[in-house]
Amino acid sequence: MLESTSGALAEEHDVVMLDLDGVVYVGRAGVPGAAAYLGEARERGARLAFVTNNASRPPSTVAAHLAEVGVPAEEADVVTSAQAAARVLRERYGAGARVLALGAEGLLEALAAEELVPVGVEDDADAAVTGYGPDVLWRDIMAASVRIRDGLPWVASNTDHTIPTPMGVAPGHGVLVDMVRRFTGVTPTVAGKPERPLLDTTTDRCGATRALMVGDRIDTDIVGGRAVGVPTLLVMTGVTGAPELAACPAEERPTYVAADLGGLLEPQPAVAPGATGDGVTGRADTGGWSAAVHDGVLRVDGEGSASDWWRAVAVACWQHLDATGTAADTTAVHSPVAPSAAGTTDR
Repeated sequence: MLESTSGALAEEHDVVMLDLDGVVYVGRAGVPGAAAYLGEARERGARLAFVTNNASRPPSTVAAHLAEVGVPAEEADVVTSAQAAARVLRERYGAGARVLALGAEGLLEALAAEELVPVGVEDDADAAVTGYGPDVLWRDIMAASVRIRDGLPWVASNTDHTIPTPMGVAPGHGVLVDMVRRFTGVTPTVAGKPERPLLDTTTDRCGATRALMVGDRIDTDIVGGRAVGVPTLLVMTGVTGAPELAACPAEERPTYVAADLGGLLEPQPAVAPGATGDGVTGRADTGGWSAAVHDGVLRVDGEGSASDWWRAVAVACWQHLDATGTAADTTAVHSPVAPSAAGTTDR
């Protein structure tokens, strides 16, 4: 259910595509250990590409944020959903096309870089594009929606329903997309993950032949990597926890799982489903941990690394899910961060 490697992931892939929030940083702060892990991954020969569905910030701003958390990055290392959306528009309508743009600075810069002309909601336009922008006015949303309903082609940067903010988790651009879609009856072309344009743009820019996608969200990062046919690494430093992992269907599962970006620096072990029966419908043992789903409830015992804990949990829960069609109850073992490697775990 999880694949194995003989060498470290950073040595087996020429380009590592990294989601940002929940992987490299959380808000303004770096994820513990991330800067050091990524520095060593570079030393081992991997090129790093920072891939974000956030369309509001230009690549220069993202690169500066990365530098603040100890990860040196150039503008060219950053690929945004705004850039992917602009590339889609350039390919369809050509340089000089006039684009009704609802969004923030990152979207407007991306359009200009592709020699497209951002215009207002009442101006002549060849297409419309929307992206997250905290200062977008309701009257402009209404005007753009009417024009989309009346036939103006529409590209959306992404469909993420939530975004992290200093206030906590807040509505993302996907909420706006859903609203406009319901009003207009139009489904937009989506540029960001999990759709192909953003990752295709990244692999093309980097000349990748053996890319790896790394993320903390199954529905965008992992599904997106699978959509473009590259292996994926799920790290457990962001929004995905034991309940989400346990409920992950076969067609959305990551290739590898690790507690954090340290997983780039180590071979990925083989983890096979174990024997079942007598109420046990899922079992996996790896690295000193034993995970079992008994009467639908997950239990983990043993000791070892945090990454091996998550791998054992994933395989045991997926075996149970495939056999029964229901997700294991992980309430007793759920932890928002990787578990301690010490002692016996009964969570």
